[in-house]
Amino acid sequence: ASCASQKRRRTKSAAPTHEPSVMTSWPAGWAQNVDGTEHVVDEAEQAKVAAVLESRKTPDGAAPAMASSDGASPGTTKWTATKIRDTFVGFFEHKHGHTHWPSSSVVPHEDPTLLFANAGMNQYKSIFLGTVDPSTAMAKLKRACNSQKCIRAGGKHNDLDDVGKDVYHHTFFEMLGNWSFGDYFKEEAIAMAWACLTEEFGLDASRLYATYFGGDPKEGLEPDEEAKALWLKYLPAERVLPGSKKDNFWEMGDTGPCGPCTEIHYDRIGGRNAAHLVNEDDPNVLEIWNNVFIQYNRDSSGLKVLPAKHVDTGMGFERLASILQNKMSNYDTDIFTPLFEEIRALVLSSSDAVALGPYEGRVGEADADLKDTAYRVVADHVRTLSFAIADGAVPDKLGRGYVLRRVLRRAVWFAQRFLHAPKGFVYRLVGKLCEVMGAAYPELVRARDTIETILKGEEADFNRTIDKGAKFFAKKVDELLPKGVKVFSGRDAFHLSGSLGFPLDLTEIMCEERGLTVDVAEYEAALAEEKAKNEAALKKRKAAKSSTADFTMGPEQTAALTSQNVPKTETGAKYSWHQRLAGCRVEAIYLGRGAGPKKDGFVESAPADTPQVGIVLDKTAFYAEMGGQTADSGALLASNAEEDAVMTVEDVQVYGGYVVHLGALAAPVTVGTTLACDVDYDRRSKIAPNHTMTHVLNFALREVLVGGASKHDDEAKCAQRGSFVDDERLRFDFAWDAPLSEAELRAVESICRRQIEEGLAVDARDTPLATALAIPSLRHMKGETYPDPVRVVAVGATVEGLTASAVADPGAYSIELCGGTHLRNTADAVGFVVLDESGIAKGVRRIVAATREKAAESLAAGTAMREYFAGLEALDASTEAAAAELDAGIKKARTMLTEAPLPAADKILGRDKIAALVAGPLKAAQKAAAAKKAQVAAGAFGDLAARADATGDAATAFVARVDFGADAKLWQKLHKTHLSKPQTRSNFFLVVSADAIDGKFVVFATSPDPKLLDAKAWAQAAVDGSGTAGKGGGKAASANFVVPSLEGIDRGTKPWLPEL
Repeated sequence: ASCASQKRRRTKSAAPTHEPSVMTSWPAGWAQNVDGTEHVVDEAEQAKVAAVLESRKTPDGAAPAMASSDGASPGTTKWTATKIRDTFVGFFEHKHGHTHWPSSSVVPHEDPTLLFANAGMNQYKSIFLGTVDPSTAMAKLKRACNSQKCIRAGGKHNDLDDVGKDVYHHTFFEMLGNWSFGDYFKEEAIAMAWACLTEEFGLDASRLYATYFGGDPKEGLEPDEEAKALWLKYLPAERVLPGSKKDNFWEMGDTGPCGPCTEIHYDRIGGRNAAHLVNEDDPNVLEIWNNVFIQYNRDSSGLKVLPAKHVDTGMGFERLASILQNKMSNYDTDIFTPLFEEIRALVLSSSDAVALGPYEGRVGEADADLKDTAYRVVADHVRTLSFAIADGAVPDKLGRGYVLRRVLRRAVWFAQRFLHAPKGFVYRLVGKLCEVMGAAYPELVRARDTIETILKGEEADFNRTIDKGAKFFAKKVDELLPKGVKVFSGRDAFHLSGSLGFPLDLTEIMCEERGLTVDVAEYEAALAEEKAKNEAALKKRKAAKSSTADFTMGPEQTAALTSQNVPKTETGAKYSWHQRLAGCRVEAIYLGRGAGPKKDGFVESAPADTPQVGIVLDKTAFYAEMGGQTADSGALLASNAEEDAVMTVEDVQVYGGYVVHLGALAAPVTVGTTLACDVDYDRRSKIAPNHTMTHVLNFALREVLVGGASKHDDEAKCAQRGSFVDDERLRFDFAWDAPLSEAELRAVESICRRQIEEGLAVDARDTPLATALAIPSLRHMKGETYPDPVRVVAVGATVEGLTASAVADPGAYSIELCGGTHLRNTADAVGFVVLDESGIAKGVRRIVAATREKAAESLAAGTAMREYFAGLEALDASTEAAAAELDAGIKKARTMLTEAPLPAADKILGRDKIAALVAGPLKAAQKAAAAKKAQVAAGAFGDLAARADATGDAATAFVARVDFGADAKLWQKLHKTHLSKPQTRSNFFLVVSADAIDGKFVVFATSPDPKLLDAKAWAQAAVDGSGTAGKGGGKAASANFVVPSLEGIDRGTKPWLPEL
């Protein structure tokens, strides 16, 4: 039936809850939608679907899911995954003049709005927004194509909980895409897509359907009649369908580039009109390509037209592979089958192996034992984890790290529970993944060791918590079942998820096995409460931050500047030192978003005393914050000769090539005014050594930890994960999975100080990007976009010599891509010290270091600390007074370690020395003092026992002071030895003991006849008599109280006896 004749179309549902196995057969008379609503299908269509599926079975009746051949289209071409990827890129690169632009990192280091790269266009966002650095190669792109690594887990685009339940959801996938940046638009994009599918890949045109945006009156958006008309050149009207804003208006997030889109859908069955199944979650009528026509940007105020129109397309690589390889599922292609085979082989080879059948492609009720679900979960998740870790992410407690931890734990649980995999299993799949995808993505192979190490450690951590979660679950279930309750608390499920690492779907599976269901509504409510709490806290932080105007610039502002022909700021003078830059023309005055007559933030003039303003100049000597270096500060002067500042520059930022100087105005300013840049070079002279020594530190770490920049294949090991330098110190984050030892820290410091002492020249030269990237041992920040030409900074070697291959061993020098301001010679750094070394995430360490005065201060503190410990180690602690002095000295040393600006290596040394002093001389002295006290106390207790013997009275009470400290065990020993003898055990004893070191005393009391004299009341009476409050306890036969002061101890030794 055609779409027009359908009277009861169901609504779109993201994840079917019950669906038949699409690999084998369709239930007779099937007419139920995945959301439970009725779907009218005539008998002829049912017969057609059944016949096609039946024809694709193997001779023995099994589904073709595990066919291990390369697969084939209806033609004769063999379509391996590699061939598909290469063919797509080649079509656009060689036939349509596109630049093959490699996939970006799946971790968007430069885009805080994304957890992961979730679409091919993410890396081009700055082009769409008009904020791309004009000096970069990306800014020159007109057409591009690639296969982009993507992850959709967490955030707005989250497929995590659906993976495994069906045969088409993935958390990691590849997006084939082609882009136009202000070049071609709808007509060319649609023509290329059609030619690529029908001619290059040979798809049957009769199976293709196209959708276009049908408009949205609420937002004033008209239908995309242009796209519709273009599609009618290729397809009959019944296969060109209007779509809703949900399906045919693409938006990356709550804000950002967006626009109408046209989708191409493919009918796996063929020979029918499947228009009514388009965008209806039918597994056999699937979207394969989406062409987005980016013409808007959405911000907090709504949609704004972009200055240039772009095309962003995305085709699901895995879906296309399933079509070309004639498979009914993405998971049956050669992208996944090698992983399934490896999973089975590893399980069967384990020491406690159980029978595990091959992957069969079952879903829903057909997969009752969840074996095939587990196969899909594990294979998908190891891909996500491996690519994310290779690109610099690590499992952690927050953000993308928390998402990865959830992904790993889900994989581990499904592997162990439903595949009977041994513990420590998931990381062993990384090798096979490298075989399958390493050729296309060599970074995976280079990072293999790091990926395996991190996954192995995380898996071990989770295995330690599995038991805790299982016990919590079992306890709750055991409380429910006897009461006949069949619903598991949603709040308990939320606790399992948030605190114990069990995602909701795992809890649902465990409940199903026990005949329970989870109160999902209560779980969602608890989740919503937590989300609301976090959002409220975020809103509070944002409100505090945005109490003043927003001075950031977006596409609206940069487009306004471009439309007014405002030139991009010339920044070459930022590398000059100790000279003012005159003749800087004010090109724009910015008062923040929403300000000005056009509400774009710009005004023609600003009066004196304006508290915050942004000034865009045609040229500047100020360094704008970027590349991990803080911005310059200083002033804008009326002229080169004047000292009075027109504006105090507090911050400098750059947007799309426009440098914005931010600060307070001291004098009026007008567009067209000429000013002079007066940089605070004294402050910059403190920033530069920190930046240069960050490079040297990067070099030194690799020398110490992995044997040098050119001696280790795993680029993820010791790779830079971030940095920041200002005038106080430097911070450097790097990939490493263990704390650095004292010896390693000192070795790193030694290399850094040696390079300072040698006075190495620091050379910085602008170099063609391709030439720079060819330099052996070059270090650069993964995922960062660099300009072309790019600035190369070399310490101890010349850039000219490096690019000419005239340097014998480039690995012996620090060589990096960097646009920051640096020293000319390492000797100007004067000194270097590592102040702190700590872990900030799983597999990521952070070093904080300093140069110049800060380094000297720290080194002096370290010298003082070592001298102090030398004095402590020289103490003769054989006397009680010396032992007390040593004890006090150790306490002071602990304070020194936390408060003094010590080098990190000296902190480790100090902690080791304290441990040695405590375990050695202090323990010996304390042991000797205790023995002496015990000996003296034993004599006193002997005298007390003798007095008791002399009375011969069974009802005599004795009160004595014997100082042996607050050692309860010693009291018990002395009492047992001397006061529990047959001749003394019938007496009553109260003993008061002073602890001079801790400044307190203890009252011990015993009573052989509590009815006659209550020991606890007696001890309490003694404490009360001392006049100082104390705490204690015990029973009527034996008790003790501690008084935290020696004041009143003598009053406490009086015979405080109730009447007998």
